[in-house]
Amino acid sequence: MKASLFLISITLILSSTCFGQETPFPMAEASKSEVHSTNVGKIFFTDRRLPYDSLGVEQFLSTYQLTNKSNLFFVAFFEHSLTNHQHMLLPGLPVDSLFRSGNYQFSLYIDDQLIYQSELLPGAPSAKNQNYDTHLNRPLIDNINGQGSWSESFWNRFLRNGGDEALTDGRHLLKMEIRPYVKTHETHLGAIMASGELPLEVNRHPVIDISKISLNKTSPYAGLEVSTSPFDTNRIKSLKGAMDEGIFKNVNGIVVLKHGKILIEEYFNGENRFSLHDPRSVGKSFASTLTGMAIQQGFIKIESANIGQFYELDGIQNNSAAKSGATIRDLLTMSAGFAGDDEDYTSPGNEENMYPTEDWVKFALDLPYHDSLKQKWHYFTAGVVLLGDIINKSVPNGLEDFAHKNLFKPLGITDYKWQYTPQQVPNTAGGIQMNALDFAKYGQLYKNGGIWNNQRLLTKSWVDKSFTKHRKIQGRDEEYYGYLFWNKKFKAGSKTYEAFYCAGNGGNYILIFKDQPLVVVITASAYGQPYAHSQVNEILSNYILPAVLK
Repeated sequence: MKASLFLISITLILSSTCFGQETPFPMAEASKSEVHSTNVGKIFFTDRRLPYDSLGVEQFLSTYQLTNKSNLFFVAFFEHSLTNHQHMLLPGLPVDSLFRSGNYQFSLYIDDQLIYQSELLPGAPSAKNQNYDTHLNRPLIDNINGQGSWSESFWNRFLRNGGDEALTDGRHLLKMEIRPYVKTHETHLGAIMASGELPLEVNRHPVIDISKISLNKTSPYAGLEVSTSPFDTNRIKSLKGAMDEGIFKNVNGIVVLKHGKILIEEYFNGENRFSLHDPRSVGKSFASTLTGMAIQQGFIKIESANIGQFYELDGIQNNSAAKSGATIRDLLTMSAGFAGDDEDYTSPGNEENMYPTEDWVKFALDLPYHDSLKQKWHYFTAGVVLLGDIINKSVPNGLEDFAHKNLFKPLGITDYKWQYTPQQVPNTAGGIQMNALDFAKYGQLYKNGGIWNNQRLLTKSWVDKSFTKHRKIQGRDEEYYGYLFWNKKFKAGSKTYEAFYCAGNGGNYILIFKDQPLVVVITASAYGQPYAHSQVNEILSNYILPAVLK
């Protein structure tokens, strides 16, 4: 058994008369449907999201075939809301303290063996839902509309912590239990709120017949010829089969350039070579490119220029000489002292706090600034918005026109789509849409050292600076950050291959390999899904790299 428990001690309250002995905290609760009222304390499973008010017992699964393409949802019917159940544990705590100190505990069993147990961190579901709702109606697996919600993340943690090994092909019994918990100096764990079982017929390891799979016949594209280099076609057919069987999910396109020519070009899930794709934070690297071009042409003096040279900071919040001295290089390397960290949801500068505001640049400039954060890598989306605004106000006719004339037009990229900030400046934090082949041309520009079609678009020195390991990424083994480019080594067999790369939510990548003549683009739409990046590592290590470097 593997569990995510981090407990000092556990107080179990198992009395079957708990609800009868305690008076629920007087929090108003949602009314119960007839199906709910007759099934309090039970969990049922469905193969699609069904509205609570239309749920019927005939819609609940009695058995289920679980494949890589399956969708699985659950409905849990409680006697009381989570807040009222928590109040029975600790009657003295006010409502807001209960929300901040506890949540649901989920336990998943396979064949009566506890495989994974997790106490959800406080915060999700919302306080309103925890106070009011007496049911949960959530996805565990949603291959159609999944966005990496807390319940989907829980299922993926279950798979990573023993579930994948337990769900071998064949018959199994899945069981779920839900309890309330509150954590003070110790963890108080309540009685079971609801439980349920589902017999499964598991078939997650299909046999792939590559004789029935054909590869896409590619053709020249503006600025790109077709490669005649040999590669392991059977391995790429196996990859396509794995895509078709749902082993890899929500991948939209794969393009491999070798020596600057198209070697592999495959599309999935309805996309093609002309589909514009949203790569999310892949677009941050474009801000690095445009910064280098602006410096190259003299519109920005140097990357050591500080933000005080571009903004009047007297009227901003938390103003300081240190903040005024933050440099463009600090923004490029994600190491400015702004109190912004997208990987910390409590951080004032977390990107989720920026998006609802009317002025993203003001949001960034107003943040607290700490010298202790300076020079330490911390992923700061608002800082790249600030960088884009600096470029926009420094170059003639703004960033959009500058990018078109100096980057996209020379690369032959004519079909693309920016997202914009509330001030209608192109959003350099991410989201610029173009097709996979045009993303590949952008990567090849860097592989060429800044040259495209015998024309120098970017200085070699800027490419070298961008591909320098300026900051080590804490908590990751041998991973680094350049000028808005990532760096790591990918393993294939007994060998490792180093790449600088752009990366974005959903599993989007442009990879420029250091010592191999390769540029690899993977477009994907697994936005918010915890498997998005790990499956790209597997695709590269087990399929693409062995196939093209044989």
